[in-house]
Amino acid sequence: MRKANDKSLKEAIEQMLNVYKIKRKFDETSIIAHWPELVGKPVANRTKELFIHDKKLFLRVESSVIKNELMMMREQIIEKINDEAKTNLVEEIIFL
Repeated sequence: MRKANDKSLKEAIEQMLNVYKIKRKFDETSIIAHWPELVGKPVANRTKELFIHDKKLFLRVESSVIKNELMMMREQIIEKINDEAKTNLVEEIIFL
């Protein structure tokens, strides 16, 4: 039985990340690690560079066909990322 002030490990980690202001970096790293699940393995395998800075997802893809496909799906990708992170992590996708 849990006491009223007990926290789950997940809650304690979330609180620690927020206190030390590293939650955003943790979320960004998590999204990059889950990229294959977000866009599928074929797209992830052709992704050469991927990073987040100032709420912008920077992406380098080796295939122009996949790049065009991702450009058309830009809004859905942003929505998936933000749903996964449970915060407004990305507002824009920039193709390099």
